[in-house]
Amino acid sequence: MRSPLPTKGLYAITPDISDTSSLLDKVEKALNGGIALLQYRDKISTAPEKNFRAKAIHTLCLRYRVPLIINDDPELALACEAEGVHLGQTDGSIQHARRLLGDNAIIGTTCHHNVALAIKAEQQGADYVAFGRFFNSSTKPGAPLATIDTLINAKKNICIPIVAIGGITVDNVKPIINAGASFAAVVDGLFSSKNISSMCKSFHNLF
Repeated sequence: MRSPLPTKGLYAITPDISDTSSLLDKVEKALNGGIALLQYRDKISTAPEKNFRAKAIHTLCLRYRVPLIINDDPELALACEAEGVHLGQTDGSIQHARRLLGDNAIIGTTCHHNVALAIKAEQQGADYVAFGRFFNSSTKPGAPLATIDTLINAKKNICIPIVAIGGITVDNVKPIINAGASFAAVVDGLFSSKNISSMCKSFHNLF
């Protein structure tokens, strides 16, 4: 039996913030705003700092009953008892993560704009796939390659939920939802907001 993956909603991904108390404050505001999933993504901290932060974030997630997904690192997900892990195409296999984290873990994988990768990921036991960039993004710089057609094609070929990422805002997300995305993953568009909880609710209402 797998961990209950929410059916739809806002998938918040943490930004790089050096101050831990500020990061935790922003995370709690997002949780209070009604996000469906939270991913801890951290490209600046040391391994011990990541371990401390992941455990602190997971404590908050448990309080709000929101699954915590760890970016790129199945071992950290295991150490902090997170609900799952998100893997890039170079972050190890889905099978390894499943063996390490068990049948109940939520395992997602990045498929960029390639539906064939998504089909393969589903066959290997992924619980969701992520496509992007859809729009210009500071977190994932470069030309947007994923399109509405990517989502439509994916919906025809896979049964697991789809996450859309890359420059998504409340102003451009609706066509993505209508095309079949179960989740919209947002970093700067959420955590740079003056009122994080209110922004979460605005996204939530669109689903």
